[in-house]
Amino acid sequence: MFTPRWPSLNLNESFRDPTEQMNLAERLPSGAAQRAAARMADIEPFHVMQIIARAKALEATGRSIVSMVVGEPDFPVAPLVRDAAVRVLEGGHVHYTPALGITPLREAISGWYQARYGVAVPASRVAVTTGSSGALLLTMGVLLNPGDEVLLADPGYPCNRHFVRALDGNPVGVAVGPGTAYQLTAQLVERHWTPRTRAALVCSPSNPTGTMISPQALRGIHEVVRQRGGILISDEIYHGLTYGAAALTALSLGDDVFVINSFSKYFGMTGFRLGWLIAPDAFITDVDKLAGNLFISPPDIAQRAALAAFEPDTVALLEERRELYRKQRDFLVPALKALGFEIPVMPQGAFYVYANCARFTDDSYAFCWDVLEKAGVAITPGLDFGRNEPRHHVRFSYPKPLEVLHEGVERLAEYLKMVKR
Repeated sequence: MFTPRWPSLNLNESFRDPTEQMNLAERLPSGAAQRAAARMADIEPFHVMQIIARAKALEATGRSIVSMVVGEPDFPVAPLVRDAAVRVLEGGHVHYTPALGITPLREAISGWYQARYGVAVPASRVAVTTGSSGALLLTMGVLLNPGDEVLLADPGYPCNRHFVRALDGNPVGVAVGPGTAYQLTAQLVERHWTPRTRAALVCSPSNPTGTMISPQALRGIHEVVRQRGGILISDEIYHGLTYGAAALTALSLGDDVFVINSFSKYFGMTGFRLGWLIAPDAFITDVDKLAGNLFISPPDIAQRAALAAFEPDTVALLEERRELYRKQRDFLVPALKALGFEIPVMPQGAFYVYANCARFTDDSYAFCWDVLEKAGVAITPGLDFGRNEPRHHVRFSYPKPLEVLHEGVERLAEYLKMVKR
């Protein structure tokens, strides 16, 4: 379990007279003014970005690279969404909107929960955000005081713990494995809860594992968190991308949860940078206040284009694409197992395979570099996803045509034969 600690901050110290600030700077040790804030030491870069940069450099020289790195749909934006964005631009009126988003989109999101999940969510509780990243930042901003702890599964999406740290909270990574489908459980939350714990954050389906929390397990986590006076935060950005099992939204458990979602994954609108947050009534005024200060408003074009994402024809297209993702998963998982990768839990959602590569290496980062250079296949090292056995894991992202995945597997097979010699 990783539990980074840091000195507590006195926020009142930040509001100083400018002259006093200059005098303070003069009293600081030489070079201190050039130092970044202490929190930055705990916020790591995406290590895979170096691999992506190298892959692009190799492609620029004419090398063929099979990329299974980036977690992004491999389809163009849905036609109705594209056409709606074009109409907005042609109209020539693109402006600031309310901080919580335009009313028609907030109402459309509310209607989505009623139609998709049978859950009534008032539009007044919906905050449209600049990607799900904006939703995560707002959530941590309204919930956390310095030193407050948030429990998260390890392995997990790295930005989640970094958002906690950026808001002077303490991300507490709880090691999870195949026995719990790489997810938190009520028992794990109870075991790791302390007087400083403010919230537990769950992700289902998960990045990087693609696994899901069962409805019963999610209810158990919510009950434990509620009993301890905490907050459950549910990252649901891969909802819609499930295969054989429908995901339960945490909103069905009560109106005391924070739910984060996005137009990036299921709706295939990554470049529009649009997401949403459903917050309890007691927090929505603060969410509005913070959103206005941090972002002014979500992007106008993206919001009006997103209205077309809920059109029946768009949803029908997205469901066709979901079936293609399932076929890609159903090819890649057994193919990787046949090569010797261990995948103890079948991914039920998202578009990732988190594979144990301990049979081949005890340094997955070096392994990923070698696979790229020698086989022309780009994959993500476990180092980006936490402290729980990262050297023994790699992540494959599979929203690629089947012929591309076939080529990637063939190259891996040849590489593994070569390194065994």
